[in-house]
Amino acid sequence: MSNPIRQPRAAFPATVLVGALLLAGCSQTVETEPPGSTSAKVKPSSQATPSWAPVTGTPQVIPAVRDFRRAEGRGWRPSKGARVVVPAGPKSNVADEAQLMAHDLGGLPVVYGGETVQPGDIEVKLSGKGSTANNVPAEGSADQAYTLTARGTRLTLTAPTDTGIFYGTRTVKQAVRAAGGLPEGTIEDRPDRPQRGMSLDNARKPFTQGWIEDRLREIADLKLNQFQLHFSDDQGFRIQSDTHPEVVSADHLTKAQVRQIIQLAQSLHISVVPELDSPGHLGAVLAHHQDLLLHRASGSVVPGAIDISNPKAAPLVDSLLKEMSELFTNPKGAPAYWHLGGDEYQALMSSSPSTTYPQLSRAARQKYGPNGTIEDLATGWLNDRQKTVEAKGKNRIEAWNDGFFSSPRASAAKNRMVDYWTGKEIGKRDPAEFLREGRNVLNFNDEFLYYVLGEPNQFTYPTGQRIYQSWTPQVLRHTQPVAVPASMTGPDRIPGARFAIWADRSQAQTQAQVAAGIRLPLAALAQKTWDSRKPALSWTDFKALANRVAGPPR
Repeated sequence: MSNPIRQPRAAFPATVLVGALLLAGCSQTVETEPPGSTSAKVKPSSQATPSWAPVTGTPQVIPAVRDFRRAEGRGWRPSKGARVVVPAGPKSNVADEAQLMAHDLGGLPVVYGGETVQPGDIEVKLSGKGSTANNVPAEGSADQAYTLTARGTRLTLTAPTDTGIFYGTRTVKQAVRAAGGLPEGTIEDRPDRPQRGMSLDNARKPFTQGWIEDRLREIADLKLNQFQLHFSDDQGFRIQSDTHPEVVSADHLTKAQVRQIIQLAQSLHISVVPELDSPGHLGAVLAHHQDLLLHRASGSVVPGAIDISNPKAAPLVDSLLKEMSELFTNPKGAPAYWHLGGDEYQALMSSSPSTTYPQLSRAARQKYGPNGTIEDLATGWLNDRQKTVEAKGKNRIEAWNDGFFSSPRASAAKNRMVDYWTGKEIGKRDPAEFLREGRNVLNFNDEFLYYVLGEPNQFTYPTGQRIYQSWTPQVLRHTQPVAVPASMTGPDRIPGARFAIWADRSQAQTQAQVAAGIRLPLAALAQKTWDSRKPALSWTDFKALANRVAGPPR
């Protein structure tokens, strides 16, 4: 059903639609339903066939469609009298997608039921038996597929799920914005990698609800389908907490705002991946629970690190995990994501962890026997936190690659996704090791996909051009594809990638500068995760197309 929250902040640019309407004059030719149409009424229409300048070339969209079969004809443009037709009715799973597309195209009317598909109309319908419940994100690539056919001045959009329908509507929106419409023929489209998204550090630098929602609309138009929210770190805890209000930073999102963000994301077929990082990066929490700070043998404090040997540590973090898990809800049957963090625990970045942190070493031996290590203790910590969120219904668990350790005494849960970001620090394990262990690995390669404000620690702002020309999902670290058999690098093992924004030096850029800086990298990521083959367009042409489809700044 219609959801006003998901509507874009501005309707489709009036100049584009007006131009299309001026091109679409009317002839007196009457055409029947396009071949293959299955709408309720298949009979000649009294609606005059619109006439316009032919739409030529290939569909002008990002990411590029994977297959287009050209046909003879004028293609399709939005025209005077055009409608969006939904045979399944106003309560169907695709009604909200149809309404959004109608809005994006300047306010086309939407009609339901047994309406005849007339010249100039767009028909929207589900196909096959793969349909899911309304607005449940589709996990597999096949369930994200769609077909668009422009024939005889009509446009037909079909898909097995409403996710596929949604992606088809994004193609229509972009094609009209970039080229005025779609050329005659049939598009068969689906992603290569099923998981494609963006991660935002909202802890070090608080971003407004409006900024986040604008980014959700932006990535949805690019057919990206995940949004990770890193809301807790040393510099801030940015979501309202009722169980521990003392840890919440002054500048934060209320629970009502988070629910609105989640609602918008779900309507745009985006899965939200919350991240409450531990046992490191807990400075904002530990500022109010200093008895739980990790101390070295010398007595000095390790900022941001919790003492996982302290019996009070787990209850504090678990209470926050439980509360936030209840806030980040998911539609019934949808994948329920949670990110445990696990990176950069300072106790494991020491040259001699057992000497520097004897209390952790003692706790490890008590729990895992005389050969127990601090690595075992840290692995057990994350395993326990995973059980906490799984008890709250989360079933897609992730952690950073430097939170996984090789140890026969405490192995990371087998169903935990490895989010591979670094080949540096304590994350030096080759991603090939994880793949050979049978783990799935999501690509966060910090050489290409890390936008770190202020460019500290030799980071440089990633460019869309470098991603577009030099990166693929198989390039998990550094600049070369991971050295494993091809059977280990397909979408079932490397399901995709996320582009990460980190606010290490929070004042280095404004929110508007961040939005501008990530625009082309996000477009390039969308292209290379949708189709990892070498793109057909040069970078110059791709950049020009990105500027056309993006519309005004948001």
